Amino acid sequence: MQSAKDFSVQPKCFLRSGRSALIGALLVLVTLVPVIAADPPQENYSRPAAKDWPLVGGDWGNTRFSSLTQINVDNVKSLGGAWSKKLDEVGSRATPVVHDGLMFVTAGAHVYALNPKSGETVWTYAPDPAPNNLYKGVAVGGGLVYVGLSDSQVVALKEKTGELVWKGMVADSVAARPDLAKLNFYVGSPTTGKYVSGSPTYANGIVVVGMANGDYGIRGRVAGFDAKTGKRLWTFDTIPAPGEIGHDTWPKDTDTWQKGGAGVWMTPTVDPELGLVYFGTGNPLPYYGGEGRAGDNLFSDTLVALDLKTGKHRWHFQPVHHDLWEFDIAMPVMFYDVQVDGKLRKGIAAMRDDGYMFLLDRATGKPIIPVEERPVRQNAHNNTSPTQPYPVGADQIVPNCIDKEMGAPAGFELSCYFDPVDLDRPNVIMPSSAVRVAPGSFDPRLGYFYVPGGVSGGWHRRFQDPYFLGGGGPVPGLKKWGVLTALDSKTDKIVWQKRFPNPISGGSGVMATAGGILFHGEGDGNLYAYDAKTGDQLWQFQTGYSEDGPPSTYEIDGEQYVSVMETNATLWTFKLGGAVPPIAVASVTPVNPTMAGVDLSKVVKAGTEFSGRVAKADQIAIGVLVQDTGISGDVRTELDEYQFRPSRTKVPVGTKVTWTNGGKIPHDATAKDGSWTTGEIPPGQTASVTFTKPGTYTYIDKQHPFIYGELTVE
Repeated sequence: MQSAKDFSVQPKCFLRSGRSALIGALLVLVTLVPVIAADPPQENYSRPAAKDWPLVGGDWGNTRFSSLTQINVDNVKSLGGAWSKKLDEVGSRATPVVHDGLMFVTAGAHVYALNPKSGETVWTYAPDPAPNNLYKGVAVGGGLVYVGLSDSQVVALKEKTGELVWKGMVADSVAARPDLAKLNFYVGSPTTGKYVSGSPTYANGIVVVGMANGDYGIRGRVAGFDAKTGKRLWTFDTIPAPGEIGHDTWPKDTDTWQKGGAGVWMTPTVDPELGLVYFGTGNPLPYYGGEGRAGDNLFSDTLVALDLKTGKHRWHFQPVHHDLWEFDIAMPVMFYDVQVDGKLRKGIAAMRDDGYMFLLDRATGKPIIPVEERPVRQNAHNNTSPTQPYPVGADQIVPNCIDKEMGAPAGFELSCYFDPVDLDRPNVIMPSSAVRVAPGSFDPRLGYFYVPGGVSGGWHRRFQDPYFLGGGGPVPGLKKWGVLTALDSKTDKIVWQKRFPNPISGGSGVMATAGGILFHGEGDGNLYAYDAKTGDQLWQFQTGYSEDGPPSTYEIDGEQYVSVMETNATLWTFKLGGAVPPIAVASVTPVNPTMAGVDLSKVVKAGTEFSGRVAKADQIAIGVLVQDTGISGDVRTELDEYQFRPSRTKVPVGTKVTWTNGGKIPHDATAKDGSWTTGEIPPGQTASVTFTKPGTYTYIDKQHPFIYGELTVE
């Protein structure tokens, strides 16, 4: 067998949530209507979107590019609201999908079919029992609309009426997980932990669906269904079982691989000409504890290519070996074509969490931009990989390390991507994900990729239990900002980059058009339009609420429209000369400047010293028992030695505040300005200070000066 660092492997067969009403079904499929009366014409989504936007990514390659030109750099300033519609649900991250005169969106627990010209509702569908969220949208093809549910089901609805045709299960079982139902936080089904996060995709009569896992100690999966009948044709588990390709990248004689994770969070891409379907996977489990899973841990953090008809493994490329940092391939992969040595190469692009883009041949998985393995910082306890792959000569779209510009307070150790965090390093600030969820776009006219990202950091800590996810705490004053980057597909280098007041890696994403426009919705409530070639801002429109759904565009009766979903499930649609005005708000984030010549102090907002809830409490703990969120399959408890709980408190003047040390080592609470201190507090002991004057104090543990607290006396 080839190792995890091989860029491709030879084909080999690879065979592989639900509510209580489904328990015991162990369903591969429940067929409600076996056939469709007449076969619609076979759709071809290989070209960029035009009049329709039939998939969340616009086309099979997730390029999020439209060939429409009516709205362009010369007239985009006259773009106005055509209509807006508040749906009946509390939230949505869906891309509006438009096909054959209808628009389809998901919000909360419903699917909506709308008139794309007016916003009028044509039909709605609500699964029974209702999942907690339908997530990111639908796919259309073969006369049906395909929707993934948060209980691992996929359903097919008649496009014109919303009538249920069939439903199937991506998972083999919907057996209950009582431990998950007890959690205060969960993603997906509270009884199984298995769910469909990204939208399905449709090609050549096959619906392909990825299953995420909420990271609840469950392997991710991809399944292919017959689009007409719902018969499950094949499955591929993203963590290989014994005897399968890649299983040797997990420890021998253990069951660690069974909790392997590698969820499929994003919508797959498809090349029907090559007969391949592609998807990226998430991180292995447990998160930070690498001691129990030596090896590269395939197919976590991996771009995988499967045979579309059979689900057999064709090739893979792993940008992150033995992940300790939750470095999912969390932005949808994109297709592109490029001339190399006079020959046209069919490429596929995958962004890594640290802001490097890998450009590969999508037929073979071989790098188009060369890739080299570079040594990285080692930690024997965590079984770190000796090297990680890097694209040669490529630009990283964010800083590689936490630096002074981010304003990290004293007491912390500043770190870089791929630095391992272990028990002997309890005070590490590491850079957070540069790209995360928000989709990019590819403009074939210019050959540019557009990538939304962010620069931020956080306190990363390990606990003794390798399965425990938790740690961290307040890092007062740590700065963050967003970046929107254009990368040249020929060189993998930055063409232009813009800065934003906050990270945009987890929000709306971008869409490019042949009119030379790049659209992007931001958390400040504005939909922005930029010149795709230069990054210059051309237009903005205040919708009144943050955009969390990626925009799409389409044409109806000779008019081009642009549509975007707000986080609160209000759908806004725009056209040239639209009469619906912007929403008046009290304050709007200033126009986003370009990188060149910018005074960064005016762009990067230093957050308040602290953020989060302020508790009215005169009792503060140091060294407390904490629980994680149960992602490993059950809820685990650890002693958190390095936090004040609560970290922000408020008391009246004259209050005696008491700190209790529940840890195993001495602590103290001391004002940074030196105005008061508890003195050393031995384990199991308490100390108090009475506050007679109003004021707000930042205080630390002098013996561990990375533990910060805030006390307001009023």
